[in-house]
Amino acid sequence: MEFIRNAWYVAGWSSEIDQELRRFTILDDHIVLYRRQDGSVVGLEDRCPHRLLPLSKGKRIGDNIQCGYHGLTFDCSGKCVRVPGQNNLPASAYVDAYPIVERHNIVWIWMGDTEKADPSEIFDMPEFTDPAWEAHQGDALHLKSNYLNVAENLVDPAHVSFVHPTTLGNSASENVPVHVSTEGETIVAWRWIRDAEPIGFFKKFGDFKGNVDRWHYYYLHMPCTAVIDFGSAPTADAIAEEERNKGVRIFALHFMTPVTGGHTIDRWMHLRNTALGDEDAAANMDAMFRIAFAEDKAILEAVQQEEERPAKRRPLRIAIDKGPMVYRKRINELLERERIHDVASDPSPAFVYHD
Repeated sequence: MEFIRNAWYVAGWSSEIDQELRRFTILDDHIVLYRRQDGSVVGLEDRCPHRLLPLSKGKRIGDNIQCGYHGLTFDCSGKCVRVPGQNNLPASAYVDAYPIVERHNIVWIWMGDTEKADPSEIFDMPEFTDPAWEAHQGDALHLKSNYLNVAENLVDPAHVSFVHPTTLGNSASENVPVHVSTEGETIVAWRWIRDAEPIGFFKKFGDFKGNVDRWHYYYLHMPCTAVIDFGSAPTADAIAEEERNKGVRIFALHFMTPVTGGHTIDRWMHLRNTALGDEDAAANMDAMFRIAFAEDKAILEAVQQEEERPAKRRPLRIAIDKGPMVYRKRINELLERERIHDVASDPSPAFVYHD
């Protein structure tokens, strides 16, 4: 399976990475991640170029890594700084080093061309630093599914009524139309369910006594980040779409890390405008999310198994598939762009363009 390499991916929560040498697999590449003595994170190719032993099986010498087989030692840039028994250091004695940025207790890694790594392109939201919002990290959910199916599930409000009937949805939304916008860089799908019974999640956390107006906005950022803005407000309040902060509002964030073609890690967390500073509320929300995401896991892994079997007919697409179809198209366009080395951006004077 091909992956988009010129993109920032979540390597892990900050809490997953310490001064120990740990192997992580991202886009089918093995990477050793660890913290320098100053606390910053290093990411190196996890394979010694000599006899291919993973460097994660070696040991640290200060901030450097010594291979556990023959002692070749590499610094944080991937350069070999010692070969025991000889003074010359071969030019081929190096490992790849990956750009790393740590922000909001999340460690991001750039898997492509180093010179194209721009930290300003890393996903961010103002709510991370807004005192009116609480950020809480959840789990790292391992899915035996390719990342494309996981991402499509996260830009699909229609599945909620059927997959999550006791947590994030109910039958009131089954026939409510889904709106989709694909004009901007972010694919958006959304719908409002007006004057309906609260879903299980907000029965527990919203303390709503009667019917509510509730919403789901799904934002899919290329290639692997999804934000689900969902919430509820009493129907009597009649809030407008741009007044969602007046209700109980949650952002569920999903950072998908493709491990291999059939394995994805979904690191999920939430931002909330309610129960600020309440760790019990956060733990209870996590419990509800775990139930819902386990339901997604069962669906996605079953789909993956069927996709790996011989197909009997062409895939069927229905009206709700607009967002996922545009997502697949954009992924293919990005992959095609990376397959080609474009040297025509500064054309020869022999060619004169009139368009």
